[in-house]
Amino acid sequence: MTNAVQTASAQGRAAANAGAANAPQAFVVPPVDVFENENAITLLADLPGVPRDQLNLRVDGDTLVIEATATAASTPAGMELVYGELQCPSYRRQFTLSRELDASRIDAQLRDGVLRLTIPKAEEARPRRIQVQAG
Repeated sequence: MTNAVQTASAQGRAAANAGAANAPQAFVVPPVDVFENENAITLLADLPGVPRDQLNLRVDGDTLVIEATATAASTPAGMELVYGELQCPSYRRQFTLSRELDASRIDAQLRDGVLRLTIPKAEEARPRRIQVQAG
């Protein structure tokens, strides 16, 4: 994986989950795939059951934070829930962004439980061709 985005380490994940014993709520660390081309980094995060209004994305310094809460399907009209196994997890994941990325231009889309974040590379970090003059 590129150095442009450093994911939370296994130790960080364990700390997030272990810290849940002291915190009022445990967080699920959503799985994320990271893709890169010469223009941008794209992150795909699985957030099943999360509506857009329960998704919180923020950049704090060089840290990108994803926080979300899933919602349960509503009870069908005229019915009463007598047994349920579905849970509504809270998700949390953070990434350290390199200076190569332009965090002010992040594009975020949520569709079918998948969050797609496209983070453009800063102009000076993009590869460019240098023209050689005859001389």
